[in-house]
Amino acid sequence: QLQLVESGGGLVQPGGSLTLSCTASESISGIFVMAWYRQAAGKQRELLATATKDGGRSSSDSVKDRFTIFRDNAKNTVYLQMNSLTFEDTDMYYCRAKPPGDYWGQGTQVTVSS
Repeated sequence: QLQLVESGGGLVQPGGSLTLSCTASESISGIFVMAWYRQAAGKQRELLATATKDGGRSSSDSVKDRFTIFRDNAKNTVYLQMNSLTFEDTDMYYCRAKPPGDYWGQGTQVTVSS
């Protein structure tokens, strides 16, 4: 079963940048969509960005000017480059892979604070 491990979260000041990584336990070349989500306590998970196996990429309207997804099938890794971070970006960030199957990572915490 595919396992996803997120990393790269941490504490960052407002206006700063972070790059999150999501590394899979096996090849992702056959996974149609790799995606990043975030979730605050008590709220639904919010889709941030997707990267398809054919090279397509998209970001949600709420973050498209600041967040960019990159997919590296050779490294079994998908990245989320986040710029101009604000307090409102403080959340747990999750990676998802589907189909085939539907897999989630355990998440990595991003805290934006001065």
